[in-house]
Amino acid sequence: MLAAPLAPVRTAVTRTAYWPRLLPLLAALACVTRIPSFLRPLWNPDEGYLAVQAGLLLQGGRLYDTVVDRKPPLLPWLYQAAFAVCGSGSLAPLRVLAVLAQLLTAVTLASLARRRWGDRAGRTAGVLYLLVSVGLNPEDAQAATFEVFMLPATAAALWCADRGRWGAAGTAVAAAFLTKQTGGAVLLPVAWLLHSRGAPRADVARLAAGCVVPVTVAALLTGPAGFLFWTVTGSAAYASLTGSGLHVLARASANTALLAGASAGLLPPVVRAVRAARSPAPELWLWLASSAAAVTLGFHFFGHYYLQLTPPLALLATAALQAPPRDRHRAAVRISACCCALFLAWGLLAPRPELRHAERLAAALAHRTGPADRVLVWGIHPETYWLAGRTPATRYLTAGLLTNYSGGRDGLRVGEEYAVAGTWPVFRRELAAHAPALVVDDSRGGPYAPDRVPTLRRLLAAGYTRAGRVDGALLYAPVPGAQRARLSPGPYADRPPPRPAPQPGAAAHDRR
Repeated sequence: MLAAPLAPVRTAVTRTAYWPRLLPLLAALACVTRIPSFLRPLWNPDEGYLAVQAGLLLQGGRLYDTVVDRKPPLLPWLYQAAFAVCGSGSLAPLRVLAVLAQLLTAVTLASLARRRWGDRAGRTAGVLYLLVSVGLNPEDAQAATFEVFMLPATAAALWCADRGRWGAAGTAVAAAFLTKQTGGAVLLPVAWLLHSRGAPRADVARLAAGCVVPVTVAALLTGPAGFLFWTVTGSAAYASLTGSGLHVLARASANTALLAGASAGLLPPVVRAVRAARSPAPELWLWLASSAAAVTLGFHFFGHYYLQLTPPLALLATAALQAPPRDRHRAAVRISACCCALFLAWGLLAPRPELRHAERLAAALAHRTGPADRVLVWGIHPETYWLAGRTPATRYLTAGLLTNYSGGRDGLRVGEEYAVAGTWPVFRRELAAHAPALVVDDSRGGPYAPDRVPTLRRLLAAGYTRAGRVDGALLYAPVPGAQRARLSPGPYADRPPPRPAPQPGAAAHDRR
């Protein structure tokens, strides 16, 4: 039976030159651990999706209307702002912002640990977090995507709650949710702190207001119906495990093993503390548990989901290292540094064949079309649009929303009948209004290939002819003088959306 939890100890801390000494160390470490991110134009399709979204928003597109994704608005807006200031030709400004996000997370964790366990614990927490933060496949750990920008808000939520600043804690929870839905899981440890301290109703109201007001504002800015659909109610098929158990289990096992290997310096002290009945503050375990639940939610287990586990894991390890013998502290840091070096070497040296494919395909696309042309890339690599500098003919940037393939499934529940409700009527209307100057079939034998998608198959048969092949992708050019395809509804195309969810794009104005 475990003894009473180790309560946060408000250890006396020195005030002289602590942060002026620690901040340069953490900043340098944040820069070093993110070096590989600057060596590729992009790391994964999420970055490509965000880049294309940002470009369309700069052209006057509207989120959840003429530009859609299953994510909240903060990161698309951040990409848009970076492109507006620095241009859209490079993700380097976002890489710099990602370094700053990692540094902010580390500093916040250091401040939390220092307040509880003293100066040395603050340094340990910040350093351990940065070392373990790259402990996944580089395409997950080095990309400037949702989790990296969500983590500062989750850490800030605990920091504010630890100091009884409930309104600010709620705002931080909202910021995490508005970056990625699973960021809202940090509300559980925040609420526990509120409850455990016997906070009055006024503090409960402050926390609730801090959570609700920013989300309400974001919904009003983007349109409440579209916001609700694309961030909450429109992802039922995406979150289903049906038919993909072994496929998903293999991915979960691989990514769990990677993070466990990267955490080889953190896990032993935590395990020893549990075995010795020295359990750190319960809110840290709640933070880890709620983060683990967030990783599991939807049953996808993509590597970047696991980044949400790293802040609470770093704090738990820091807490465990406060127990004697204290010499284990240096061992934990050394082991973590060695693991970090291995993952950095992977990021620096590993080939990126899918990026090379997208670049070759984008070069062909740019060669065969003009800057003002709209094109359709039927695949799961939206970065092709951005690399080619071409505008999509539809708001659906991948085949995933139209076939349910974007969930990383194994093909058993892929097809028009599994599309996000209401998408096919909008797709037909957009292609009728903006007939693609070139169609690229980048399915490469996947379960969403055009021969398995009746509506797209009819489009190609009626008005397009094969014009080339690039890296396994097929190019289709319009037949001169041919009448454009009249896209009649397929067997699943007009499936009405479930009530009360709104039909996505029902109020579309085809601004693009």
